[in-house]
Amino acid sequence: MEMTVELFDSIINTSQDCVFWKDSNRRFLGVNQAFLDFYGFESASILIGKTDEDMGWHSDPEPFRQDELDVLSGKSTYKVQGKCFIRGEERDIVASKRPLYESGKIVGLVGSFIDITDVLRRKGALENNQSVYTIDKLRKFSFFDKIIDRISLNEILDPLTGVISRAYAVKFVRSLIAEKRPFTFTMLDLDNFKFINDSLGHSAGDKVLTTVSKRLAEYVEDYGLVGRFGGDELLMVDLRHTDRDDKISFFKDLYTNSNALRTTISFGNGNSFVTGTAGAASFPEDAGTYEELFAIIDKMLYLGKNRGRNCYTVYNEEKHKALEVAKIARHGVFTYMHQIRTNMEKADGFERKLKVAMPVLSEILRITDLYYICETGRLKAVMNPDFDGDASDIKKLMAEDLFSENTLSEVKKNSPVFYETLTANGFKSALIVRIRKNTKVLGYLVCAVNRSLRIWQETECAVLYYVAGLLTE
Repeated sequence: MEMTVELFDSIINTSQDCVFWKDSNRRFLGVNQAFLDFYGFESASILIGKTDEDMGWHSDPEPFRQDELDVLSGKSTYKVQGKCFIRGEERDIVASKRPLYESGKIVGLVGSFIDITDVLRRKGALENNQSVYTIDKLRKFSFFDKIIDRISLNEILDPLTGVISRAYAVKFVRSLIAEKRPFTFTMLDLDNFKFINDSLGHSAGDKVLTTVSKRLAEYVEDYGLVGRFGGDELLMVDLRHTDRDDKISFFKDLYTNSNALRTTISFGNGNSFVTGTAGAASFPEDAGTYEELFAIIDKMLYLGKNRGRNCYTVYNEEKHKALEVAKIARHGVFTYMHQIRTNMEKADGFERKLKVAMPVLSEILRITDLYYICETGRLKAVMNPDFDGDASDIKKLMAEDLFSENTLSEVKKNSPVFYETLTANGFKSALIVRIRKNTKVLGYLVCAVNRSLRIWQETECAVLYYVAGLLTE
């Protein structure tokens, strides 16, 4: 068989390695399908005629540039390790390159690389002894006792966190259902995990994930297991707390007395306060099959995220059975803003405008009342005309148009009078927006809740800021 263009193209585009070729000025001439898939490009047109520096793929492009200049001088390289950015994440790669000749003259270069990030992470996890579960610990559970002698522990465990891998966590749950053994199934999502990765780096994100996984596993060690579903989502199987009151007590203790959640984790370059959102349901009380049970906990997790995160939702058939995810998420932020503007434009007066906006605001912010501070410095409630409090020192706190805090420590430090009013009414977290027309401050909107450590979402901040702007029109 002769090597035709069509055959060469088929070989190149079925390779799992990312292959590329460049001209003598290090400008891309072409790439294979694996390369396009790796970077998420639909076609090579986005990079043809450009260099690596033009594409901004390397935090330090000089070693790559020098490497390719050496290849263009006649040298070949093999499995040189380096780093590149892919969709905002820095990944580890190994690359090989060699010159391209035409009539005995070097006219360019051809190269290939593979992503070894996950391999290095697995190696690092093993070197740092991240494994949470030993063979002896897993033997306590009949499912693992039956398979542990014929399957390696590394296959059962997630390589990064050391807890049970997704595949074996799901198999374990299915085995419990087959045995008709009652248990509570929980999915837990780490809040704002992408922000930790983006602001502190992926090594910090890995530490958060491994630390929380290990602490959760230790917390349920006597009666359950923890697995990693994927990304920043973890699974918990609890064989003890299956009664509703017991489940509520378990989660209350987990969120308030354990060091797994609502805790600060430190890194070399900073620290992060870590919280999580959980959805839970039980077999056989809430569902009779794995598919039904998973659908319920997934819905409970989504409900918790929509409530503001940093919370747990335990399935209650009477309350949640008819609830659909589509209904939870039926409004986007634009729809909310449009409804608020339409309602407020129909009303006259400051207080009346806020009152007609409350039905939508209560749904977005998960509140029963909204508070405001007028120019007199008194804290008032939109829905409760009898509410009155002193907020006369609020200006000392509000250096910017928006303030949010999942505790009230900054409020206490800067505005002690306002702090006393909030705590006297049982409030533990606050989101505050300044009502301003040009440079004149007309007042403040206050969303205060009695749940500590509430994480205020960008959508919530944006909507309250939008309402403050409408009040000045």
